[in-house]
Amino acid sequence: MKKQLLILAVLLISITATAQKKFSVYAVGFYNQENLFDTCHDEGKNDYEFLPSGSYHWDGLKYSHKLHNMAQALSDMGTDLLPNVGCSVIGLSEVENDKVLTDLTNQPELKARNYKYCHIEGPDMRGIDCALLYNPKMFKVDNMKLVPYVQKELKDSSYKTRGFLTISGKLADEHVVFIVCHLPSRFNGSAYREWGATQVKAVKDSLLKEDPKVKIMIMGDMNDDPTDKSMHVALSAKEDIDMVGPDDMYNPWYNVLKQGTGTLMYRGTWNLFDQIILSPNLLNKGDNKGFSTLKFWKNKIQRMPYLFQTEGQYKGSPKRTSAGGVWLDGYSDHLPVCVYLVKEQAN
Repeated sequence: MKKQLLILAVLLISITATAQKKFSVYAVGFYNQENLFDTCHDEGKNDYEFLPSGSYHWDGLKYSHKLHNMAQALSDMGTDLLPNVGCSVIGLSEVENDKVLTDLTNQPELKARNYKYCHIEGPDMRGIDCALLYNPKMFKVDNMKLVPYVQKELKDSSYKTRGFLTISGKLADEHVVFIVCHLPSRFNGSAYREWGATQVKAVKDSLLKEDPKVKIMIMGDMNDDPTDKSMHVALSAKEDIDMVGPDDMYNPWYNVLKQGTGTLMYRGTWNLFDQIILSPNLLNKGDNKGFSTLKFWKNKIQRMPYLFQTEGQYKGSPKRTSAGGVWLDGYSDHLPVCVYLVKEQAN
């Protein structure tokens, strides 16, 4: 961890007027992997499109390219501020199983940093799950569980979707919990996502009741923007630090979207479904001022140039793996996001 400790002049300017304080900086990310499937059928799952005989003609060559591309992007996340370190933790969505995560973390770019993963097989009928990558030098996992998504009214007993992967551990020697989500698709009504966000809030509230000092980050592909009811009302994720009360969360992506950018593009317009949302005790405000404990500093969409289409009809949008039945050898239809946390080093 000592290798990660560094002095950033810009950080010192933004945090304190006193000279030569030292801070540890940690990057926490999230990235939708857009259909990270292997080439084999998982029993009971509707993964037939991603077989060699399926509509994507998903074979070993395409799978190996997908692994390499995603590993490149994941290893580059956070390196704008931490060039030799990258992210301590990265939440993932749309990963099929343990095999793809093993293959992914064995890619040279991620193996060099010894990334490990947390994953629990979920009930989603397509077979896509959430997961968490972590650098064990920076984050120590204590326990994990998959909290199921429970329908409010069992109108369709066959409906199954991703749960909420909840990982507790130590980051910067503090108790931190990550809740990794992939809320129901836009093809479902907004009520499904609002109810999902209500369930996530209940998980968050129960964690804080057990340990009021725990620092919680809810991350994921919310399939909604920060301005939508699921995020702004059901999860109570506020857009301004001064608006955040004890039962609320802070959503630093709200104003990013308002400025006209996002993480995925639909018909030429940006949405920002990929979010990392923070509990109040991660904010530098009120009686919680100072950086003697882990605090939020800034957030940033990771816009590596190779992640974008550079020509054609979709120039400027994220470069997908496939589009219109054509293999593009790309990355994802989503862009990754990061938040940066800081903590003052002890003398």
